[in-house]
Amino acid sequence: MTVATAASTTLYPERAATGGRRLTAEDVWAIPRVGAPVPSPDGASFAVAVTTYEMELNRGRSRIWLAPVAGGEPRALTASDVSSSEPAFSPDGKRLAFVRKGDEGKGQIHVLPLEGGESQRITDMPLGAFDPRWLPDGSGIVFAAPLIRGHFTPEATKTELERRAKDPVKAHVTEDRVYRFWDVWLTTGETPHLFTVAADGSGLRDLTPESIAWFEWMEPSGQYDVSPDGAELAFAGVIADEERSLLRSMIFTAPTAGGPLRCLTKDHPAGDVRPRYTPDGRGIVFGMTLDPHFYADRVRLMRFDRASGKIEPILDQWEHSPAQWEMTADGGLVFLAEEGGRSHAFALAPGSTAPREIARGGTISSARVTCAGQLLYNLQTLVTPPEIHACPVAGGPSRPLTRFTAPMMEKVQLGEVREMQFEGAYGETVQMFVVLPPGYRAGTRLPAVQVIHGGPHAISGDAFHFRWNAALFAAPGYVVGLVNFQGSTSWGQDFAQRIQGGWGDRPFQDVMRGTDLLISAGLADEQRLAAAGGSYGGYMASWIAGNTDRFRCIVNHAGVYDLMVQYGSDVTQGRAKSMGGEPWDGLDRIDRWNPARFAAGMKTPMLVIHGERDYRVPVSHGLECYGVLKAKGVPARLVYFPDENHWVLKPKNSQLWYREVLGWLERWLAPAS
Repeated sequence: MTVATAASTTLYPERAATGGRRLTAEDVWAIPRVGAPVPSPDGASFAVAVTTYEMELNRGRSRIWLAPVAGGEPRALTASDVSSSEPAFSPDGKRLAFVRKGDEGKGQIHVLPLEGGESQRITDMPLGAFDPRWLPDGSGIVFAAPLIRGHFTPEATKTELERRAKDPVKAHVTEDRVYRFWDVWLTTGETPHLFTVAADGSGLRDLTPESIAWFEWMEPSGQYDVSPDGAELAFAGVIADEERSLLRSMIFTAPTAGGPLRCLTKDHPAGDVRPRYTPDGRGIVFGMTLDPHFYADRVRLMRFDRASGKIEPILDQWEHSPAQWEMTADGGLVFLAEEGGRSHAFALAPGSTAPREIARGGTISSARVTCAGQLLYNLQTLVTPPEIHACPVAGGPSRPLTRFTAPMMEKVQLGEVREMQFEGAYGETVQMFVVLPPGYRAGTRLPAVQVIHGGPHAISGDAFHFRWNAALFAAPGYVVGLVNFQGSTSWGQDFAQRIQGGWGDRPFQDVMRGTDLLISAGLADEQRLAAAGGSYGGYMASWIAGNTDRFRCIVNHAGVYDLMVQYGSDVTQGRAKSMGGEPWDGLDRIDRWNPARFAAGMKTPMLVIHGERDYRVPVSHGLECYGVLKAKGVPARLVYFPDENHWVLKPKNSQLWYREVLGWLERWLAPAS
């Protein structure tokens, strides 16, 4: 197939260095991971947690640093022999609350005097504590901590944990539709509550003593806010809506002096998230989605008026989906949004419905505004790890503020990055990032690897992905394609939603056409092609295996192999839309796009990787796929992690993962002898 290129652009030519060694998995784990910036009250400095890894101990430790916004060397605030994160300045800027985690693994809230002295632990919660935030008058700290349902005091939870440890019976019994999530069983009853405590550790009070709502499991921090007068807090809580048999999040408020919870969005159709009080305290801004069966539904920004109780839209017609919004001093907003495979920062002036871009990615995350009107944020690209940057909210150039990763990155050589656009399935324009190996010579055809993102409603973004690092995939001498096929986010809701009920249709064609483009552009050797993907990308790996033999080998990580098995997933809400029907009403439509029904065509060697604690795509997918391949006599290799979930997170496991993946590619993409 001949594919016409709509556009081809070289990105970041300054980073395609000529010296240094090629990137390795050991290098990736030696790169510090820079967290979110937290501005000081006076706007002159910021705190940031930076994680480094001790490979011999197979663990990471975070250390909090203080850096000037004007530029300059950071200084460490916390010790290197413990893990410290989630910094929060007191209103007067003289103290820092943070979470410290020792070898026992449970984080507790500590307070550090910034003018000198040792930190003091102020909590002793049985299941740990997280997300500290000071009351506006500095009289105390709000934080979150899990308790066990039915044992809603720290003492009762501790007693129950001790009882369970002694009980030889470990069975889970439930009648709930959602009974586990990601890698935890919800039947054990852990539920986050919000507490206040004085800065000296006295006066602990539970502000949500009757709450049975969960926080967002993947990112539990950042789910609540405190009103400017300190009299109330608002939080987003996930509940099981038994009437509609689905999970949804709602906005709740609770008085800090004590009193009942109030739900503000009980009658909304889907999810309500991330409440933030306006600076004048009169309103609460939050995000709302409308479709509970489409997890990538576009977020609309809404405002709850605390006096009237009315909810009105702030930004509900924009084509993109705001995320991580924060208020500015004048009542405006800054937020992030995906656009064209990247994540940018935007500002929305009070009363406006037209967001203004203020900083471009790459991928921007964790944006915060200082009192002096500077936007601090974390920025990364395909060839640069995350670092803190700043720019004026009013408009102006961006400048880097930290160089934590520079000593490591200066040792390695990376290749050229290109962005291509081409005609995908049914005439749509589709984007692909391409990463070339270091020292690539124009006109040379190399082995190519299509790295297929998960979701499917996500992106292969312009980001330094530590678990699926494109530069590392390219380092041995491969051309790496990252197609943002139809179904991906950041091109509007229709682009993302149009593959529902047809997972194997448009995305498969888009990936094949992207592969054709690599060949027609003179980059890829069509006799040495590979495909690799995880989660939905693993679904596509299996679909490719059953529908084409053009690839020399395939890598299938945590992939959906049998659509029917996905009813053993943690959340089955929305499966009918995704898969085309229900098992009792639409089995033919499900089977049309079910990789397991195309096993007859599978003949490509496949590496299958899965984790036992993967409840999102249960491990039986991987075992079934591997078993079918071996029964057919197709070359296959299984890598099974008993201690990993949907992702491979432990440092040594990750290094093994990269060795296995790159070893499999080398085995099948090497030139014929």
